[in-house]
Amino acid sequence: MRFTKLRLNGFKSFVDPTDLVIHDGLTGVVGPNGCGKSNLLEALRWVMGENRPTAMRGGGMEDVIFNGAATRGARHFAEVSLVMDNSDRLAPSGFNDSDSIEIVRRITRDAGSAYKLNTKDVRARDVQMLFADASTGSHSPALVRQGQISELINAKPKARRRVLEEAAGISGLYARRHEAELKLSGAETNLLRVDDVLEQLAQQLSTLTRQAKQAARYREIGEELRRVEGQLLFRRWREADLARSEADGILRQRIIEASQAEANARNAAKLREVAEDALPPKREEEAIAAAILQRLMELKQVAEFIPAARVPVSELIGIAGGDDVFPELALQPMGKDRIIADGQSIVERAPDIIIGSWCGKKFRPEKVAARPGWQDVPAVRTGQIFEIKSADILQPGPAALTDGVAQLHRIVCEWEVRYA
Repeated sequence: MRFTKLRLNGFKSFVDPTDLVIHDGLTGVVGPNGCGKSNLLEALRWVMGENRPTAMRGGGMEDVIFNGAATRGARHFAEVSLVMDNSDRLAPSGFNDSDSIEIVRRITRDAGSAYKLNTKDVRARDVQMLFADASTGSHSPALVRQGQISELINAKPKARRRVLEEAAGISGLYARRHEAELKLSGAETNLLRVDDVLEQLAQQLSTLTRQAKQAARYREIGEELRRVEGQLLFRRWREADLARSEADGILRQRIIEASQAEANARNAAKLREVAEDALPPKREEEAIAAAILQRLMELKQVAEFIPAARVPVSELIGIAGGDDVFPELALQPMGKDRIIADGQSIVERAPDIIIGSWCGKKFRPEKVAARPGWQDVPAVRTGQIFEIKSADILQPGPAALTDGVAQLHRIVCEWEVRYA
């Protein structure tokens, strides 16, 4: 690899962008004191990874940034770019992809340094190892700063040996060896830590194994508990369902019984109403029967003293609870005067009941109903035409007061039940 160009921007006295082109052969930089010759060497060392502020003749690394002058203001950053020719592909394998290699180091106030290699961000260690593998770097003996010759003359053997190793091109191997030793030490430390971690993990594994067994046992007990609880709940549900079914059956039975009781109560109320409605007629009948009985007793007493006495039929009808439609005829003392010769008068009186009793002849209700004009008589329309034997109603003696009155009373009561 060969340096071809060095670009400075804001580095120490190079406030403006400045390019230093390095051609083949020797390149010399001459000038008076203070023109910046040493700054060029320090810029080269700085871009190659120098991190010591004392090597840059400053108190801090930010001192490499242009700090201003009477006519120029201070800069906020400093940047140095180094371009190397890699057409021979002599760079390390990790950086040997292109014909040229450009390394850029930029420092910003209060932000630190940043490296780029072919526009890619890299670490300072990567840049230092790149130059170490090429047997050069910021500490190369080829870069002689002011006062370094006297330091070399007065240097200790170890320092002189380092200079010789760098000149022989094996300093990069020592750097690699040092890096490998650091990595090996780190690996050993990591192995010790791994052993500690393994021991801790073994203890944790034992604890976790015990906890896993406990957890498995807990799961088994939990599953068994859930199963038993499920069976218990199912059993309780079955019992509750059976109890509900029995309660529903009892409820239905009670509802049926209540419905029957309610229907019986309604029927009883209706029967009571019917009975209450039928009570006044019954009481009236009772009063009538009592009056009839009283009258019968009186007539019976009279009949006992006068056996041949005859009770008028009109009076018998009254005793039985009826009304004679010809009451005026009952006042006639002679039987011939009580005969109804005109049948039209019967039609006009419109009796509800017709009682027939012929001596020596058979009474025929159909012939009575067939008489002209009698079809409009209520007794004929309703069929209330009856015969009472003459021996029960027309003959003198107590028979008319017992058998005759009883038959008349039965006929009157039946008519009242049907048509009253």
